[in-house]
Amino acid sequence: MAELEQVSEHRCFGGVQRFYRHESIAIGLPMRFSVFIPAQAEFGRVPVLFYLAGLTCTEETFMIKGGAQRFAAQHGIMLVTCDTSPRGAGVPGEDDSWDFGTGAGFYLDALQEPWAGHYFMESYVVDELFGIATSQLPGDPLRAGIFGHSMGGHGALVLAQRHRPQFKSVSAFAPIAAPTKCPWGQKAFAGYLGEDAESWAQYDASLLMEASSCPFPDGILVDQGLADGFLAEQLYPEAFEAACAKAGQPLTLRRHEGYDHGYYFISTFMEDHIAFHAARL
Repeated sequence: MAELEQVSEHRCFGGVQRFYRHESIAIGLPMRFSVFIPAQAEFGRVPVLFYLAGLTCTEETFMIKGGAQRFAAQHGIMLVTCDTSPRGAGVPGEDDSWDFGTGAGFYLDALQEPWAGHYFMESYVVDELFGIATSQLPGDPLRAGIFGHSMGGHGALVLAQRHRPQFKSVSAFAPIAAPTKCPWGQKAFAGYLGEDAESWAQYDASLLMEASSCPFPDGILVDQGLADGFLAEQLYPEAFEAACAKAGQPLTLRRHEGYDHGYYFISTFMEDHIAFHAARL
């Protein structure tokens, strides 16, 4: 059992917003995460929704900017989000750029040295953090969903598919939907995974979907702003849309005029995403 250090607690919409730090077994370094626990948890375990944040974010970003607690409280859902990478791993170059290394773990388990020493964000999320949320905290392991934004949208779509029995619902805001096609993904995959195309394919949501058959029959929800400056070069929602069509996967891909890539966009449609997961959990 992980020994959790509670950093802070704040009353919030009848529940509590907490921030934790702990020594991570998966990462081999201290990690931080945050959790919103609704009032309904006083009476037993509640559905749990994991949020994966985007490049440069921390465990605070979503909880401060997303506006999700109000809607999670209404539906009795626990929210969990973690930092976006290990911190202080001591890897040469980990702080040289904003889209690789610190703050840019890409929710995968690194294969290449020196990143393979600590950069195991997939194992951290699906094994360690999931275990903490559903044992030491009041999340129900049988009612878990996952969602995220940008790099975290990539993480949600990929981890949901790679760990299908574990996650009953999945959605995303402006996800990096085909990372093998875009500069962000190519940089991350080459650095963390090496040059093996098969290892890249295992972390590409569109390629995973193409090779499957309707993994989420209750549907997937994706929101994308059309004024998003990263849309054309980095995100490729059309690739995921085509892959879902090929796989017979129901997908609601909503394109919104005038909305960009940031949390003003995310918070606008947060209520819809929480309701989407609540209906499935």
